[in-house]
Amino acid sequence: KPGDALLLTKPLGIGIITTAAKGDAAEADHTTAATESMKQLNKNAARIIQKIGVNACTDVTGFALLGHAYEMAERSGVQFRFSYESIPFHDGARRYAEERLFPGGACKNQDCFGKFVTFSASISENMRTLLFTPETSGGLLFAVDREKRKEIVDEFNSKNLPVWHIGEVRPGEGIVVE
Repeated sequence: KPGDALLLTKPLGIGIITTAAKGDAAEADHTTAATESMKQLNKNAARIIQKIGVNACTDVTGFALLGHAYEMAERSGVQFRFSYESIPFHDGARRYAEERLFPGGACKNQDCFGKFVTFSASISENMRTLLFTPETSGGLLFAVDREKRKEIVDEFNSKNLPVWHIGEVRPGEGIVVE
């Protein structure tokens, strides 16, 4: 609902890193970090979310951050506004995006959901496509009441689990990335 904070539990970039690895273009430490991230289940994050309570939640997988976000926003009758600078990425993801090593699903997602997304002019075409890149074993994107944001972040921190505040829910429709 308008006023909610949007939080994410894993960095983005697994899809482009694994695609780069298939073409022998990924650095070993990037592949290792992506593999470790994929092995981390969402179980503990989901327990925190269930304990504290959120207004909406989805995993970030094949439809990428922006596709899954659009589905949440559209079904809730609201607009999601993301801060690009607040979105976490795995090391190497932005570099591989600049090299245009995208999996085919990124273009399919962009074709399907792109008409619902407005980007700031300062965000390059490659970084826009990166936000449409599918994830494997991605994190959770959730909307939580502003009053509960600190509580939920503190709970994640107490369990040594990552979480990032990446945006806000506003009245309106679609997705804005600024």
